[in-house]
Amino acid sequence: MHVQTLKLRAAILLAVSLVQAASITISRSTSTNVYDCLTSHNVTYLTESSVNWSAYQVPFNLRLPYEPAVITVPEDPSQVAASVTCAAATGLKVQAKGGGHSYASYSSGGQNGSLIIEMEKFDDITVDQSTFIAKIGAGQRLGNIATALYDSGKRALPHGTCAGVGIAGHALHGGYGYDSRKWGLTLDHIVGLDIVLANGEEVYTDATCYPDLFYAMRGAGDSFGIATHFYLQTEVAPTSVLYFTADLAASLKDASTAATGFEQLQNWTLTSPDLTPNITFGTYADGNGTFLIRGWCMDCNQTVFTNDVFPEMIAGFPGAVPTIQNLGWINALVALASPDPLAQPLGHLYTEHDTFYAKSVVTKNAEPLTYAALLSYWKYMITNQGQGPFFSIINLYGGPGSQINVPSPDSSAYSDRSALWVFQNYGHTASGLPPWDPAITPLIDGLNDAITQPQPDGDFTAYLNYVDPDLTPDMAAQEYYGASTYDKLLGLKKKFDSEFVFWNPQAIGNAIL
Repeated sequence: MHVQTLKLRAAILLAVSLVQAASITISRSTSTNVYDCLTSHNVTYLTESSVNWSAYQVPFNLRLPYEPAVITVPEDPSQVAASVTCAAATGLKVQAKGGGHSYASYSSGGQNGSLIIEMEKFDDITVDQSTFIAKIGAGQRLGNIATALYDSGKRALPHGTCAGVGIAGHALHGGYGYDSRKWGLTLDHIVGLDIVLANGEEVYTDATCYPDLFYAMRGAGDSFGIATHFYLQTEVAPTSVLYFTADLAASLKDASTAATGFEQLQNWTLTSPDLTPNITFGTYADGNGTFLIRGWCMDCNQTVFTNDVFPEMIAGFPGAVPTIQNLGWINALVALASPDPLAQPLGHLYTEHDTFYAKSVVTKNAEPLTYAALLSYWKYMITNQGQGPFFSIINLYGGPGSQINVPSPDSSAYSDRSALWVFQNYGHTASGLPPWDPAITPLIDGLNDAITQPQPDGDFTAYLNYVDPDLTPDMAAQEYYGASTYDKLLGLKKKFDSEFVFWNPQAIGNAIL
């Protein structure tokens, strides 16, 4: 589509968005109508006067608390539909809360005054023993799912390491884990979805039924509907996982040593025949002097990995201290999730929180990190040791054989299929509780800049599941989707949600590229 047409469509949608956003304020005096509407449909809801309001209202990121107008707790799809239509009829914006781990608190609306649909009652997990497709309720969390799938025929899915993260936001916007180079993203395993649309219609979507909705939900689901159930194609769990770690702290004492070591690791990643899709790893460094590498080798020969593969991976880091454990599938997941258990409470019973600010950087296979970028990054890490609680994780996302990068960019709204590394730069308060220390924000901004500024042609993007509320809508659209994908999503937003019922500050339609 021509740039002028793109801008015109975006401008129209933006105007509609602003009008609808304004209606939130206008309708505040009559918002009690939403309570009457919900009551007439037998939908359980909470308001700020409810006894357990705080347990339902509190976000995971305590830095960004928002006060919803009302929180519904539906028990079936028809009550989800009623929640949506009642909100639309009274001028309230809608967002679903599955796990509630949105870094930007978008599962709390990303603003005050939204209607939040708490999905905790959608907790079922079943596996069809002929197709091994799992049907999973949108209120479930990753640790519970992993255990249930393994108990249902030793099945598994690719997903993240934190057991308390909800399946809904994770799967609808990506879903990277230590098994993703072999299996792809959680999103790639979605074969069907039960959706409630903005008009309250309940539909099933897959590659042949509402295919354009299926496209949009897988990558931009927060803007197009409420998923009540996921249908995911599971994998056979590996019989063994080599969980490997190495202490690299000796290299953190000197920026050139750390940069040279990582450059050698990157070269190994891009050229070594020993890097199979069974291997995924990442580095972790923080402001307290910790620097380590850890990863998985699934169904690998332990002797070969121990004697040949791992030593080559860490050869650039002098003084590295390696450790390798041979674990079963569930124990490998437990090791990654530690100190949290895999079993996690749902909805308002979940009590883990943090107070933090995070940013991401995604690099491309075609543009490996330069030595200048690596040196800048490690200089910044070393210079800022002791400057408040922060950490930086660099995970291998792509590289030769990665299944993450196999699907076509046109296969879903998750169009970033050329990634190599993904950085998560994360600053938090010492206690994990408010008040927020404003000095942490520029510290994390500077960490991102240290990576990107020395490599202006790096074609860097960002990872949507590490959503950054400090990005403008235009920046978010470009970094998370790119112009081509975002343009397509604009047209689908008009088709499925022209009234902007599903809204957050970075929702589709809020940007003009």
